[in-house]
Amino acid sequence: MDDGASSGATTKVLTVPNLLSFARILMIPVFVTLIVHHGTELQGLLLFALVASTDWADGYIARRTNQVSELGKILDPTADRLAIAAGLIAMVVRGAFPLWAALLILIRDGLILLAGAVLLATRGGRIDVRYIGKVATFGLMMGIPLVAWGALGEPFSAAALALGWTSYGLGLVEYYVATWLYVGDLRRAFLSV
Repeated sequence: MDDGASSGATTKVLTVPNLLSFARILMIPVFVTLIVHHGTELQGLLLFALVASTDWADGYIARRTNQVSELGKILDPTADRLAIAAGLIAMVVRGAFPLWAALLILIRDGLILLAGAVLLATRGGRIDVRYIGKVATFGLMMGIPLVAWGALGEPFSAAALALGWTSYGLGLVEYYVATWLYVGDLRRAFLSV
């Protein structure tokens, strides 16, 4: 399944949504550096949140302006996974997010990306992003920086921790439901002729 934009996808590379996805990837080293450096972690968390919020923006623009592209269908979720992974690793290194909670996401993402890469290389196909996967990513991208915000003792840390862990927990459940669905999609794609 896809998010409703698969029909009419173009092969264009230089589209506004693709440029937003590229910009998200380029911002990763910046927010990672800010998060791990003492004294700039607040700016790093805010930049991570900004990068995460553009995930919604590029998809919205792609659908509304008919700029859905084949590259974007791969680039957008890849940018999401890279941003989440880099943010998680930076927050774990900084001591702002527990390793066990990060591994629940990192291992899952690594396996899904590996399976998707094998599918693309061997069958020339890909699995479309499911709506529940997008909802899960939103929950995680909201929860992760809130947990880190609270763990670093920023203002309203108790509220940030409560909201962050709630969002993380709900997002993680949805993430694994999406994973189960993606496994079925991958199985069908590998078995198809």
